[in-house]
Amino acid sequence: MSQKNHEGKKSARERLQEERARERARARRGRQAIVAGAVVVVLAVAGGIAVWASSSSEEPAANDNEVAVPKKASDGAKPAVPVGAAGAPSTLTVWEDFRCPACRQFETAFRPVIHELEDSGRLKSEYHLVTIIDGNAGGQGSRNAANAALCAQDAGKFRAYHDVLYSHQPPEPQDKFANKQYLLQLAGKVKGLVTPAFTRCVNDGTYNRFVQKSSDAFAGSGFRGTPTVLLNGKDLSKEKGGRLTPADLKKMVLDADKAEQPGKKSTAPRTGPSSQGRHHNGRSTAPQAEPTSRNAAPPAGLTGPGAGPSS
Repeated sequence: MSQKNHEGKKSARERLQEERARERARARRGRQAIVAGAVVVVLAVAGGIAVWASSSSEEPAANDNEVAVPKKASDGAKPAVPVGAAGAPSTLTVWEDFRCPACRQFETAFRPVIHELEDSGRLKSEYHLVTIIDGNAGGQGSRNAANAALCAQDAGKFRAYHDVLYSHQPPEPQDKFANKQYLLQLAGKVKGLVTPAFTRCVNDGTYNRFVQKSSDAFAGSGFRGTPTVLLNGKDLSKEKGGRLTPADLKKMVLDADKAEQPGKKSTAPRTGPSSQGRHHNGRSTAPQAEPTSRNAAPPAGLTGPGAGPSS
């Protein structure tokens, strides 16, 4: 083999090896970003949210003409479900849709630290359930899943069932949550949740009007996508260039706690009980980012490690 041919083949091999090394490095960075987690940034939804809200085909609750309110939930202009100690120094506000892949990413990556902070009495979460994907892609899964989660709130098991729903979220085009029998099947994974009262609540759509009211509040809020996550009123997608990690969130909450107790040195975490108690199930690793919904515009603005577009 001539020296020239030998060098040419060597150069080709080296180029191939370098390309493979670059691919491995990209994959490694992606895995590290996913493990770190990040707030999923807000995505502008194609079409008009106001049009979606006003033309929704929501079915009313089967048994009354009033807005039924789940136990301990807040009604008013922005209906919400509270989780955590009422007197916690920090409040995490979450607008989410159970069919939204980006919501699942946020919940999966941040759930362990959110649970820890709730259970230590340092954080109260307020969940606003909306049906944005039902409105954009069609179907009833967002609404039916939200209603079922509110039925679980009546049983004091909202947080546990909320986490189960995200752990078993179907692909966005598959409106599997529209099937109430599937929602009841998933409820069987939460000890003591499936009772005649819960089953009747799910089948009757008892809190459909409450869900619709929350969705209407979202439509008029000025927020443009799910998840929208605020800590003490601050939009977390705008913190640290949209690259906030669970560790960052924890530090922000602990700093807020210290600010409310000047001069006091904490020797142990507080033990204020969560309003839902301690519940746990197996989602603890953030999945690969999902592609954007076919009904959404391309992401605008910031992106974060492990973040996917919202729906």
